[in-house]
Amino acid sequence: MTTLAGTPDRPVRVNAVLDAPLSRWLWLVKWILVIPHYVVLFFLWIAFTLVSVVAFFSILFTERYPRSLFDFNLGVLRWSWRVAYYSYGALGTDRYPPFSLGEEPEYPARLDIAYPERLSRGLVLVKWWLLAIPHYIVIGFFLGGWHLGWWDGGLVAVLAVIAAVTLAFTEKYPRALFDLILGLNRWVLRVAAYAALMTDTYPPFRLDMGGTEPHEPFAPGDPS
Repeated sequence: MTTLAGTPDRPVRVNAVLDAPLSRWLWLVKWILVIPHYVVLFFLWIAFTLVSVVAFFSILFTERYPRSLFDFNLGVLRWSWRVAYYSYGALGTDRYPPFSLGEEPEYPARLDIAYPERLSRGLVLVKWWLLAIPHYIVIGFFLGGWHLGWWDGGLVAVLAVIAAVTLAFTEKYPRALFDLILGLNRWVLRVAAYAALMTDTYPPFRLDMGGTEPHEPFAPGDPS
């Protein structure tokens, strides 16, 4: 599994393409269609937590996040992001998410986190609980409850449903809503990567809206 090099100030990259056309009514039953994913993700997130504990001690003693553990946790985040994008984290595609921890470059939602060669021993003690508290407060409004990673009844889900209702009556997904929803999800994923000890770069308090990272072209299958 490969990870994009990224840049020191932007180690987490979240990109998505709004599919068209979208079904006007499929969104009503997606909560049923994703149940198999939720079952698998339930166990994957248990493993994610255990792997993060092992990584914590590895960073504390060696300043390194073992690459195999990093790739696994990145895979769980990717899987979760694809499921969220298909369902009520965005409703941005009708393509069923693959059961995969890999990159899946052809899928319209992508996540990449640059692998850190070294991580701070001091930060690992405080960043996931103390330093991240301001972000937890903010994204709590975005997400509502905690469910299989994130995305459960907060602002993101409300906006996605509003977009879906608009789609049902106009056959168009409002572009402005899509850009906002992606910005909110991007903020959440940056915080998730930081809290999971996968980067020392503090997430910005900034809403980068739109389907692509700022100043970065993106299309499914782009090998960059």
